[in-house]
Amino acid sequence: MASDYSNAAWFYDNLSRVVFGQALVRAQTRFLSAIPAGANVLIAGGGTGKLLESIAAVHPQRLKITYAEISSKMIARARQRNAGQNEVTFVNDAVEHVAGQEVFDVVITPFLLDSLNPVIFPQVFNHMHQLLKPGGIWLNTDFQLTGKWWQKPLLKSMYFFFRLMGCTDTISLPQIANQFRQLDYDVVKEKGFYGDFILASVYEKQKIVI
Repeated sequence: MASDYSNAAWFYDNLSRVVFGQALVRAQTRFLSAIPAGANVLIAGGGTGKLLESIAAVHPQRLKITYAEISSKMIARARQRNAGQNEVTFVNDAVEHVAGQEVFDVVITPFLLDSLNPVIFPQVFNHMHQLLKPGGIWLNTDFQLTGKWWQKPLLKSMYFFFRLMGCTDTISLPQIANQFRQLDYDVVKEKGFYGDFILASVYEKQKIVI
């Protein structure tokens, strides 16, 4: 099934602060300055919409944002956020159902890919890949395992908790970095947070060479 965090909407932000402090926010906002002025942006799985306010602080106007979120309760919270003078279109659906009539300059996935079941992960990833224009950038923030002893049990406990809440059926991380490599994305910037358990990355899609 697609992950739906409606059951966690009312406490999600508070829970993230209790467990991770400001690390999740710092990671998601680290590279927002990489978004070009006037860009057409796809945010996939934006949750409660705090990211919209962070984007508006860096880019207060001229962005065209498509905000895809499967949870109706998360969307309701996101609609209340101050997005500045940016144009925001809310799509209450899974990102793989966002139509491909237009391409985006930027794709942002804030803790979305790590919540996807590895079975459907390639399909969802490739759909967003097709929506991103050649030379476009992909801002991704996710958890990762770097071998530190505490990371794996913490990740397992997180998956267990959200499965218990009925938010996801995922039990393991998909091969996120490997998927970017397979599609020949260039790593432009990276920054680790919370003992490198969280990774913020800027990827660039290859340009079409004529």
